[in-house]
This record gives sequence, structure tokens and C-alpha cells, in this order.
Amino acid sequence: MVGKNILIVDDEAPIREMIAVALEMAGYDCLEAENTQQAHAIIVDRKPDLILLDWMLPGTSGIELARRLKRDDLTSDIPIIMLTAKGEEDNKIQGLEVGADDYITKPFSPRELVARLKAVLRRAGPSDGEAPIAIGGLLLDPISHRVTIDGKPAEMGPTEYRLLQFFMTHQERAYTRGQLLDQVWGGNVYVEERTVDVHIRRLRKALGDAYENLVQTVRGTGYRFSTKS
Repeated sequence: MVGKNILIVDDEAPIREMIAVALEMAGYDCLEAENTQQAHAIIVDRKPDLILLDWMLPGTSGIELARRLKRDDLTSDIPIIMLTAKGEEDNKIQGLEVGADDYITKPFSPRELVARLKAVLRRAGPSDGEAPIAIGGLLLDPISHRVTIDGKPAEMGPTEYRLLQFFMTHQERAYTRGQLLDQVWGGNVYVEERTVDVHIRRLRKALGDAYENLVQTVRGTGYRFSTKS
């Protein structure tokens, strides 16, 4: 679990700093946001492994952001721990009902936070992005950053690799070009939508005759990765 990206969303800089110090000492990498707008941009761009989300934030509340993230298929699998000064039972229930994975009340000790965070990441399981993904003879290994086809290395650029990794972990659903841009290129990068088509063609070429048909064009929508014809 060491080396995972944790997004800290809190409008108080001293609290963010205290949490970041504790997490970095425990071996985690930290991202920070002071409001939900910043947080959402980072989530789309970086896809953190877990979000520490303060309940009370200026503008849109943390609970509203949690509800939005859990409703969106692209972000629903990111674990969320709610941070709040609210200790009442109904607030805790409300946080869990919108999909938060845990709830910790301020003030809390850094040791308690790290322990709770580790527990949530363990429950999130091997969708930690490190397990190899295989479809027939097509194998993508996130640790070595290699793709092999029937045991032979596949030649593809970094963008095609990221595109394939996203597709293989999000099968059987159609995505628009805009959604693919957000997930693969990052929401803060300006790239024209037709660029997606160029990289889809490159990816299909890299997959070769045996597997190019897994990347399917969905007319009027975009693309889908599917083992079904």
C-alpha cells in the first residue's frame, strides 16, 4: 500500500499539513485541495487511491462531493473517508449512506487516521491497480508497465498503454471521447476529442489482428472495450 496517492480535501491548511506529514511518514504520497472544485479537478486528473474528505467545506459541501463521486461510474470505486467535527450519530449515518467508506471525527490522532486509512485500502482490495489483467492471451502488468500478446511483448506508446489499462479495468461500458480524455489524458489537459480517434487507431494496430476487435466503436457515443461481438 505504500506509495499510494491520498487526496486530502480540507479548507484549513494546518489540518492538511498535519495529515500530509503523518501520511508521508507512513509512506504515502499526498495531494491537497482546499475546496470541492479543486478536489474534483485533481480526482479527474490523477485518480487518487483514496480521498480524505472534510464534511464542512466552502461552497459545495464534502458530503455533496462524495454523493457526486459515488454516482459517477468513473469515480465510484475510489474509497472515501469523511473527516468532520460533527460527532452526532445521524451525521455519521448520512455520510455512510452516500457511500463513504469510513468516518473519523476531529480531533483525531495521526496514528488512528493512518490505521483507519490502511483498513479502508485493504477492504478496497486488489483493485489497487497492481494485479495483472488478462484477457485470453492479452496480458497487461501494471507493476512492470508491460503488455504482452500471446507471450510476446506488444509495442505501444505511453498513451496507448494508459488507454488500454483504462479499457481493461472498465470493460463492457461505452465511453464518450470526452470521458476518455478526462480519464486517460487528465481533465486539466486541453486535447481535441479527435485526438482520441488517433490513439484508438494506434492501440488497435498495437493489439494486432487477434485483439483489435476488443476496442469497439459505438456509433453516436464513442468507444467500448468488450469481449462480446
